[in-house]
Amino acid sequence: MFLAVQNLPKWTAAFPSLQGLQGEAARLLERGELATFPKGAVLFEPGQACRAYLLVVRGSVRVSHSGEGGREVVLYRVEPGESCILTTSCLLSGRNYASEAVAETEVEAVLFSRPDFEALLSLSAEFRDLVFSVFGERLLDLLLLIDGLAFQRVDERLARLLVQRMGPENQVEGTHRQLAEELGTAREVVSRRLKAFEERGLVRLRRGGIEILDLGGLRGVYGYRRR
Repeated sequence: MFLAVQNLPKWTAAFPSLQGLQGEAARLLERGELATFPKGAVLFEPGQACRAYLLVVRGSVRVSHSGEGGREVVLYRVEPGESCILTTSCLLSGRNYASEAVAETEVEAVLFSRPDFEALLSLSAEFRDLVFSVFGERLLDLLLLIDGLAFQRVDERLARLLVQRMGPENQVEGTHRQLAEELGTAREVVSRRLKAFEERGLVRLRRGGIEILDLGGLRGVYGYRRR
């Protein structure tokens, strides 16, 4: 049993690996600033200096990158129990942000100053494991995203995205424009592909969302294989 557990902030419940910290590392966790961001708030944007490490306790943060033509590609989302790898990269390299992060919902997050972040990296193996395990997972996600953008057809990527975002009762919330932003393509392209899916009996389109009618058929579009 760790005596320090009872003294740690309540937000550490979202990060079980940090609940055993003791001594100076535990005191550094207590220095984290708990902040709330309303839906739609911009957490960082291109060219901005990174001044704090961020751990998401509640809500969802969308990290995206826009090209010169204004087309947006969603890189990844930061969910509860995770950190932002672009923030990690900027803190470690000293470079400014090159992408944008927006709160998709109301977000509660813990912020650590650069000195406290560096001290925790030095003092705590658990904190290092958290930082670099998320970094590794997101890096793989980005490689898969690049592979999809470069080598997969839009209908394959769209079918995969619909399956990934499917919620209760086979519903997918989101407009055609939002799906297009996720895929880095034009809204008109997504609308045509969705209409084709509907004609094949794979989905039913509705205002502000999509109902998946044939999950197996949709998975077949991108060659899903059960492990």
